Amino acid sequence: MVWIFSIATVRAYEPRFFGVGSDEFRRVLNAGLFLTAAVANLSYVTKAEFARGYALVTLPLMIFFDLAGRYALRKRLHRLRAQGRCMRRCVAAGHRGAVTELIRELRRSPHHGISIVAACLPPEDGQDDLDGVPVLGGFGDVATVIRTCQAGTVAVLSCPEMDAARLRRLAWQLEKGDTDLFVAPALMDVAGPRTTIRPIAGLPLLHVDHPELTGGRRLVKSLFDRLVAGVSLLLLAPALMVIAALVRTTGPVLFVQNRIGRDGTVFRMLKFRTMVQDAERLRLRLLTRNDGDGVLFKMKRDPRVTQVGGWLRRYSLDELPQLINVLRGDMSLVGPRPPLPEEVARYGVEVYRRLAVKPGLTGLWQVSGRSDLPWDEAVRLDLRYVENWSLTLDMQILWKTVSAVISGSGAY
Repeated sequence: MVWIFSIATVRAYEPRFFGVGSDEFRRVLNAGLFLTAAVANLSYVTKAEFARGYALVTLPLMIFFDLAGRYALRKRLHRLRAQGRCMRRCVAAGHRGAVTELIRELRRSPHHGISIVAACLPPEDGQDDLDGVPVLGGFGDVATVIRTCQAGTVAVLSCPEMDAARLRRLAWQLEKGDTDLFVAPALMDVAGPRTTIRPIAGLPLLHVDHPELTGGRRLVKSLFDRLVAGVSLLLLAPALMVIAALVRTTGPVLFVQNRIGRDGTVFRMLKFRTMVQDAERLRLRLLTRNDGDGVLFKMKRDPRVTQVGGWLRRYSLDELPQLINVLRGDMSLVGPRPPLPEEVARYGVEVYRRLAVKPGLTGLWQVSGRSDLPWDEAVRLDLRYVENWSLTLDMQILWKTVSAVISGSGAY
């Protein structure tokens, strides 16, 4: 009962934390640490004879099993949401372009558990459906549309028409029906520790910290990267030797290629060779069969890939030599995809932001679809990582990379 009370105290039972993000797990961990400290202090102050097993064994096991159980339930919830079940009905209000982008993003990521069932647009944007979602009114009809659609959530996207006074009146209308109100800030893809609400002169202003691209935390990241890379190379040495022997049967073991690193520096990236030796020459003949978009060249059935190479690519084993690049400091364990010089030459102004950090052995692009991602989505994920980097996010991406590699989805 004390454990349940501790979990409830840190609000880890609130449904808004279920299914997405690390808040749910962090709150459980905080509850466990607080309870452990409380038991230890209480036993010291009162000189009570608490068994050491409570603090050293029982409480850590409770934390572990609670986290493991919640993780299993989260994965089950994601499977149900992928089938269209356990979704929250939502009405979106904003301009046509922003609402359309939100609809597509939520459909690509059903694990968020939000389904847009109706939209409210300004009159000048028209009343045509948005990707199958009906437009049922304007900004003044949001509360009515919510009742009509029996929605439990409304998402207000950034637009000048929805000013503070109109949002305040909408919040008053929604509070009686216990409807959740989400408001998207104008500055997109910036979240987490970088944002705080600061009341100034009676106005709740969103304070945005600059991303930490230098300093102590970056030094910790660099040390962590090199430590993990060094240990991984030692542990994987037997497997690397076997892979090298298999690749050697068809030619050179390593494929060395110039890539662009942090701040535009050029480095030599290492990979196990997965293609025939004259692959670069044959690439010019295959440009018309490109399955990628944007600046990337991708083919789902590339005739240049060897039989061993296809197997290595499916499970990303061809990228293991990049641990040497991480050890050298050219790359990081987690970061944007390392681009080719000809890709960088075609970058727009915003895309150059990807080069503010070291490229990664894995990243948000790796755990979100890999080669199946369209170019614009891959860029958006890379920019989101640059803006919101943290060591906790790196650990989450590394954890998700394991399942992405095992499934082999999106790799070719």
